[in-house]
Amino acid sequence: MNQFKPYFLGETTPPFSRATSIQKCARTSDIDNVGRTNRHATFFEMMGNFSFGDYFKEDAIALAWELLTQGFGLEKEKLWITVYEDDDEAEHLWRRIGVPASRIQRLGMEDNYWSMGVPGPCGPCSEVNYDRGPAFGKEGGPAIDGERYVEIWNLVFMQFQRGEGDKKGNFPILGELTNKSIDTGLGLDRLAAILQDAQNVCTTDLLLPTFHTVQGLAGRASPAEGEEKVSFQVVTEHARSIAFLIADGVLPPKDGRGYILRRLMRRAIRHARRLGIDGPVLPATTASVIGNLGDVWPELTGQAALIEQVVTAEEESFTRTLAQGTRLLDAAITHTRATRSAALPGETAFELADTYGFPLELTVEAAREAGLTVDEERFAALLDEQKKRAKAGGKAKTAEALRKTDTYRELAGSLARTEFLGYEHLTAEATVTGLISGGSVVPSVGAGSEVELVLDRSPFYAEAGGQIGDTGTLTMSDGTVLKITDTRYGLEGFRIHSARVMEGELRTGASGEAAVDAERRAGLMRSHSATHILHAVVMATFGDHARQQGSLVEPDRLRFDFAHFTALTPDQLTAIENTVNVHVLEDPQVRAWHADRAEAEAAGAIALFGEKYGDTVRIVDIGDFSRELCGGTHVAHGSQVGAFRLLSESSIGSNLRRVEALTGHGTLRHLDTERRLLNELAGLLGTRPTDAPGALRKRLDARRRPGEAVPAPGPRNCGIRPDSSPTRSSRPVAGNWSSSASPASPRTNCAASPLTPSRALATARSP
Repeated sequence: MNQFKPYFLGETTPPFSRATSIQKCARTSDIDNVGRTNRHATFFEMMGNFSFGDYFKEDAIALAWELLTQGFGLEKEKLWITVYEDDDEAEHLWRRIGVPASRIQRLGMEDNYWSMGVPGPCGPCSEVNYDRGPAFGKEGGPAIDGERYVEIWNLVFMQFQRGEGDKKGNFPILGELTNKSIDTGLGLDRLAAILQDAQNVCTTDLLLPTFHTVQGLAGRASPAEGEEKVSFQVVTEHARSIAFLIADGVLPPKDGRGYILRRLMRRAIRHARRLGIDGPVLPATTASVIGNLGDVWPELTGQAALIEQVVTAEEESFTRTLAQGTRLLDAAITHTRATRSAALPGETAFELADTYGFPLELTVEAAREAGLTVDEERFAALLDEQKKRAKAGGKAKTAEALRKTDTYRELAGSLARTEFLGYEHLTAEATVTGLISGGSVVPSVGAGSEVELVLDRSPFYAEAGGQIGDTGTLTMSDGTVLKITDTRYGLEGFRIHSARVMEGELRTGASGEAAVDAERRAGLMRSHSATHILHAVVMATFGDHARQQGSLVEPDRLRFDFAHFTALTPDQLTAIENTVNVHVLEDPQVRAWHADRAEAEAAGAIALFGEKYGDTVRIVDIGDFSRELCGGTHVAHGSQVGAFRLLSESSIGSNLRRVEALTGHGTLRHLDTERRLLNELAGLLGTRPTDAPGALRKRLDARRRPGEAVPAPGPRNCGIRPDSSPTRSSRPVAGNWSSSASPASPRTNCAASPLTPSRALATARSP
């Protein structure tokens, strides 16, 4: 519901007073419970209904009761209700609708009070639970047994606004919301299990074909209890999560959301090995998910080839990891025995798990066979320390981001959206409508101050879609001068201009001329159009799976990430570069047009995963070979891109490749540097530039010892790399910009390059 927060707080007027939704959810906080309970899953579909100041508690309860008992036909006597311990009104409403007091339980804040964990909307909630009978657990209601009394629907009464909490988790209530609202969540998977009288989600029609596939691979049926039953369900349930994550554009690198996918895949593989499935398991199980759910979720069918390739490559990789971990573990066991210790150190087990992905349970099993134990307490302590560090870092980042967003919302609540003029104009008369300094809204700032400001009209492009934000100047009518250092979105349609006051004093309401750095913008336009052309060429070369996964568009240079499973060969790099340049020289027209989302997709426009698109979208066509949804700035004709030069190709994660390239003036500077270096080399060898390689080869042959191998020549695209200093990394397609780049990523297709002097590198850099 995070996207609805401004509606709940009354900061933004919603376009509708009611909403319903169904969304795919991936959550691994309860991953260890999968298979051990009948209700936990790492992927589920959440149905919801929302009221933004329209109906409230009474109607929400009545609507839920009507749908459950009349729509889905659940027996009234099997429905149990929990309410917040102080919510007399909710209990009264449930009793009035026909639920006896004996089936209503009051629980505390941990169970029946909802908040985002940070300042914002909050309120008591009421949960509807279904009694699955004595075969599932003991009597006593949901307060006693969550397995027997399964929570299916949570009704959140958005009634209050909370402030900052203390270290103990207590938070102050700042007051009631102006518009009391409703936010509910009904789990489709749990409801399906109840309606189909299935033991668990794996035996509902959502996952039963996949469950049968796992049983077929194992050569036996799943037992009703025990560790084998857990493994059958883990492999089944994780296969669905894996298929959906990949279909939605997630790939398994070692960090971020990709780490979650990798963890799910490796966990499924480990449990398959426990069942004695020694061959591949993920290709068959994810294929069954696609076959079963592809009609409902067509993205599964559309990405079937990608899903198969990703899971196959990862399973092969993890199989090698298990082999490597086994060798390291054997060495550790030998060392432990040599020291006459009875226990393998917890540090060793933790390193095997954390660094090499070798599961603790396999370490324990191998140690037991060798007559040793494992210091699992130390392992648990190290794991707990790691989790606490990660949790603390994540909470701090989230809290800071939300505080900043709240400041933006404070301004946005009283300001109109910025009118963007930058497609047609690089200068504009503008008025300062808001100022932020030190995280707070201020009326004015003086010379030397760093400030964030909002303009009523702006020619500055805000960072999005891989293209970095514009820079330039803002000169006020009273002589105050600002240097605009960055432009980005604070909220949707709400541009934030980062600036430094060079002269004078800036006040809210002041007017002046905003001017974009025209030369820098031209370089950005060249690179952005080149990125679209490159994307089209890469997909034409390797197939639809090779879609853009991230990009960085800077003046006269670009970085482009795409899904692929092997390193690119020198011939492939040369062919891609040549094809891009052919398209550029054909001088195709670059045209932007608008349509509704469905019309654009029907016309073949490519949408990037993770980007936000409205009902009306902007489409950019380059000739007849590239059509993408895009809000960025572009050249008018392809030839304005100038020369295109691929510099490097590398791996940045499992099944994820990165190419870096130069455009326009960046390419010309690079070629000039290569020419001067070749002339310098020829001068040192006393020959002509065209004869320099032969002359150098003769000198090396003369110095080579008998029998020494002759090194193979480096591939065609091994020029000077762009600056790899940690500025901005490629923007993940469903996340925020990272503050760290990947300077150490190897050029997997480049042998030693002679073009690496620091002065040459500096010359090749974009300004």
